[in-house]
This record gives sequence, structure tokens and C-alpha cells, in this order.
Amino acid sequence: MTRIIEQLQTAAPPFYRHFFICRQHGEVVGVGGIKAADWASDTHILYLSAVAEHARGQGIARSLIATRIAWVMENFPSGRLLVSTARSRRFARLGFRLMGKREAGGRRLMLMEF
Repeated sequence: MTRIIEQLQTAAPPFYRHFFICRQHGEVVGVGGIKAADWASDTHILYLSAVAEHARGQGIARSLIATRIAWVMENFPSGRLLVSTARSRRFARLGFRLMGKREAGGRRLMLMEF
């Protein structure tokens, strides 16, 4: 919880952090973050994604992913997006490609250039 609270604090450009929240009937059922990588220029990271267990299977995660991709493309002329995911097929359909052959904890690193 401490990590999430720290991440929700605003960050000054160029190292921004931005969150998107999905609500149903006034209840937060999904959240997804995007932030600037502080170690590489023009690099953005999709992170801290979660959907409430009772709200899964409704397309909320896909919508939060699509919204974050659209936001970064609208706000930056070019760059790259990174994500560490256990759902590589979902991200491959969106134009991400696998980076390397290694898996860590069931997750793979994927990249999209725009």
C-alpha cells in the first residue's frame, strides 16, 4: 500500500505519473497508471494496473490499456511504451513486441514504438 500511495503523488515533468480510473455505480473497479521512465528519453511505462475481482471479464482492463496508449500518443509526438505482463498475446494484438527471450515471475517485457 505504501508504494501505491507514493506513486499517486504528483510528479513534476518530465517525469510525470498519470492514472486512469474506471468507476461503475460510483465504485472504483479499475485503475491503470502510466509514467515517464526516468532512465530513458521518450520512454513511457504502463504500470500499476488492477481490476476488482467482481468486475473482471467486462473489458475494463482492455479499456484502461487502450486509454493509456491513446493518452501517451496524444501527448507525445514519438517514443516507446514498455509493459511487463503475463498477458503477452493481449499486448501483441495492440502492437507491442516481446523484448528478449527471458521471463521473470511469469511476466515478459514488451515494447511498442510510436
